[in-house]
Parts: sequence; C-alpha cells; structure tokens
Amino acid sequence: MWAVAMRTLRDPEEAADALQEAFISAFRSAGSFRAESQVTTWLHRIVVNACLDRVRRRQARPTVPLPETGPGEPVTPGDAMSDRETSLVVKNALAELSEEQRVPIVLVDVEGYSVAETAKMLGIAEGTVKSRCARGRAKLAKVLGHLRNPIADANVPGEASEKREGRPRRQREGT
Repeated sequence: MWAVAMRTLRDPEEAADALQEAFISAFRSAGSFRAESQVTTWLHRIVVNACLDRVRRRQARPTVPLPETGPGEPVTPGDAMSDRETSLVVKNALAELSEEQRVPIVLVDVEGYSVAETAKMLGIAEGTVKSRCARGRAKLAKVLGHLRNPIADANVPGEASEKREGRPRRQREGT
C-alpha cells in the first residue's frame, strides 16, 4: 500500500496522509465489502482513490517542490525553472483529460500497474483500460508534443528519418 501511495504522490508526507485516509475509509466501509474481489484489490482501490483525491486537491492549489540536490551540486535557476515549467505543463495536460482517461493512464503509466490489475481496480474490461489509455496518450501527445527531445527522436528509426527525408517510409522502402 505504501508503494502505491509513494508512486502516486511522490511525497512521503502526502503518501502517509493518503494511507491514513484510505485506512480510515476502509475501516468505515468494511461492512460493505462484498467479497467480489480480493481484499487486497479492494484496499488498493481505496488507496488509489485517496491518492487521486489528494492529487485533485493539489491541482486546485498547485505547488512545485524544490529539486533535491546533493552537497556541492549547484542548482541553476534555468534548470529549476525548466523542471518546474515542465512539471506544470504535464500536470495541466493530465488535468485536461477526462477522469475516465486520466485514472487508467496514471495507474498504468505512472504507477506501473498492469492493464489487468488496473481493470480489476476500476471494475472495467481490460480492453476498456487499453482504449482509454490509448485515447488519453494521443491527447497528451498533441498537447505535450513540444516537450519531446529532438535528439532522442532522431534515434528512433522510421518516424524521425521520415521527417528528415520528407517522404513516407513506404516510398523509401520501395525505391
């Protein structure tokens, strides 16, 4: 449970608070547990909901943590500002997604749950998780396209080389 909260919130204090809220909620609603799934799945869902509630509250009042640096490592204002701006842009892009797309993306892409685990937690089919993630990722790609690293993209075969040569891959291969 702790790992889920930490992966979601990335702040030990926030994670501890979310876990406390989740366990209080689980205790209060223990009588309504229907045993349609395992207790651990039910508890994970409660923890995820508590974490998402905290994320939503945080988005209403955004704050940006200072980057952690080791002793003797200088932090340049440009790097800190760039990280802060990128973080805010990504958070805003996620906030623009509908909740039905945002939640599966956070669970699969951010928290690292499998599609099957996510489907169980949300009570939906695996195909639904996949399609919601795909649609959400497509929207994020449009909104966040300017953040892509052009150097890294140049190392991806196909897409980057097509852009350089100015023609689709099919035409090149047939030549």
